[in-house]
Amino acid sequence: MSQTKDFILKTAFSLFIQKNFKAVTLKEIVDKTGLSKGAFYHYYTSKEKLFFEVVNTFFFKAILIDYNRLRKSSLKEFYTDYANQVQKNIKELKEDFFLGEPEVNINFVNILFDAINLFPGFREKLLKTFDDEIVAWTKMITIARRNNEFKSPMTDEQIARMFIYSSDGISLRLLFEGRLDFTHSEMLTLWNNFYEEIKY
Repeated sequence: MSQTKDFILKTAFSLFIQKNFKAVTLKEIVDKTGLSKGAFYHYYTSKEKLFFEVVNTFFFKAILIDYNRLRKSSLKEFYTDYANQVQKNIKELKEDFFLGEPEVNINFVNILFDAINLFPGFREKLLKTFDDEIVAWTKMITIARRNNEFKSPMTDEQIARMFIYSSDGISLRLLFEGRLDFTHSEMLTLWNNFYEEIKY
């Protein structure tokens, strides 16, 4: 990606999360970049096309975890690495886009729903991301059970969903409260206690 294109995307995303998609005009984005109309339109000719690329670039960057980079020798190492990756993603977003301010955070969530309404196939892409997450967690939990790391009458997928859904809930609540910095500690406190409950 060229530096100019990257700059346009970051500028647009910053405006979208400070206001929202509907409130931001293409002229405002052009003005904020400081580029001429000709230079800007070389990359994007409509707000919708720009928004689509912004969502694909930044929203998925915020929620995607590279499960291949997480340790798999134990469930505890896996979920600790996961929490660390979430913390890293949040830190990068906060530094670049002022996440942490409650009104900005609400617009971050609004971006998701705007994209679902505007772009056919976006919901399916999002659901696939969620399905991949369940698969990755379930695989790790299956390994941990085989290694006699824990004992539970719950299925591997049920345990996976406990980790995932608690992460979703913690992240969303702290996002609305403007306390994203506490996500890492809240997740690990809850997960460590849950792990102790199911551990042999």
